[in-house]
Amino acid sequence: MVWATTKNCKCLKIKDIPVVDIHGLRAEIISACRAGKRPVGFFGVKEREHIKLFAVLADDKNSSLSIGSSVVAVDSQYSSITSDIPGFHMFEREIFEEFGIVPQGHPWLKGVRYPHYRNDKLSVMENYPFFNMAGDEIHEVAVGPVHAGVIEPGHFRFMCNSEFVNHLEIQLGYQHRGIEPLLIEGDIKNKILLAESIAGDTVIGHASTYCMAVEALAGIQISKRSEAVRGIAAELERAAIHIGDLSGIANDIAYLQGNNIFAALRTKVINTSLLICGSRLGRGLLKPGGVNFNIDLQTADLINSMIEDVQKKVKVTASSMFRNSGVIARLENTGIITHEDAESIGLVGMSARASAIKKDIRADHPYGLYKYLPICPKVMTTGDVYARAYIRYLEIMQSFDYVKEILSAMPEIDCDQKSDISIVPGSIVVAMTEGWRGEIVHTAITDDKGKVVRYKVKDPSFNNWYGLALATRSNGVSDFPLCNKSFNLSYCGFDL
Repeated sequence: MVWATTKNCKCLKIKDIPVVDIHGLRAEIISACRAGKRPVGFFGVKEREHIKLFAVLADDKNSSLSIGSSVVAVDSQYSSITSDIPGFHMFEREIFEEFGIVPQGHPWLKGVRYPHYRNDKLSVMENYPFFNMAGDEIHEVAVGPVHAGVIEPGHFRFMCNSEFVNHLEIQLGYQHRGIEPLLIEGDIKNKILLAESIAGDTVIGHASTYCMAVEALAGIQISKRSEAVRGIAAELERAAIHIGDLSGIANDIAYLQGNNIFAALRTKVINTSLLICGSRLGRGLLKPGGVNFNIDLQTADLINSMIEDVQKKVKVTASSMFRNSGVIARLENTGIITHEDAESIGLVGMSARASAIKKDIRADHPYGLYKYLPICPKVMTTGDVYARAYIRYLEIMQSFDYVKEILSAMPEIDCDQKSDISIVPGSIVVAMTEGWRGEIVHTAITDDKGKVVRYKVKDPSFNNWYGLALATRSNGVSDFPLCNKSFNLSYCGFDL
């Protein structure tokens, strides 16, 4: 037996997870992934002089998670999993950077984010080994890490032939915030402010994942009313960011009508979050054990009124935008990610669904309100900028309909106010949610005294930055801003 089986947000005892040698674990990972499972976590925990590796695979068809482990020495080696299962490429690079464990045969073994706790202190941003191409007609275009706009730092190195991109390498790791080490300092129950700050545009997504991880470790079941408030907040966040992204996409192709109208409509949605909890981004709304703010009848009526207004205007504006021949000419066949490539590299979220991958944690591993009020993922097939733009429109409308359905049948029990939270010792929990970008995963491990000794965070951007690099190939350099906006990935969500 190599695997222990669990579910999303279910606590599992560490002693129940089999420990096998790394070669056996590697073989079982490859076998399981070829049988239909996929990686959602692969990371290490330092134990005295050794590193304990944990592999977490998702079986989306059966809504289950498989966890296996292996104990290896620091600076040891094993045959790379990536050469057989490309979706492991970032996970293995991260383990190599943190512990010096070498996946031999890895095709792209370099630093990921250069944290202060990295194994090789001589590996620094200045000596990052960029990929090079030779040829008289090849030239490099470097962009960043300081950008013209007020955005976070990242470096993009284009290998071009004339105006066409042969290869793009994306170098991140400029922000050393130390989120994961900070999460295990002190009491895990008091880290909501830190969880809200993992990615500033995904406050509800990361805060709810953190809350569910803590609640699972404490054996707490929150009230249906709290689950309803969290569901409303999550879908309003999804709708707001998607509307803002449609504005950004319209701006990048000089479709100013869409740029201006969508920007104004986004403001109406985030102002509704302000109405609920005092923050347009949803800060302060959630806490382990429930929520800090209820939604009364008056607030529910105002939310419904906002949705009725914004939904109609989004529909009209999107209809005009996606019928415009100039818009279509710029979006169609730009930045294509094929279904096969998206599946191979482990793309998640709306970017994966735009490439015909019907993957959505709300449906595949339901949690919270989604366990009782199912949601059907929206899917496109072309995998281009058009698909990634139009799927946003579909999800906006779906999120608004979902919120209206919740409000029409809000549970009558008041939100709970749990203050007594006791963490169970010697356990692991994998909490997964579907943020607006895609799959968010928080994994927490406790020692025999109930202290969290490892808190692993995976933002969907961890999976998807490489997708942006692939999507840019064979496009013009001038198409990059449009490709980039169609993914709209997080720098800070990656640079933990």
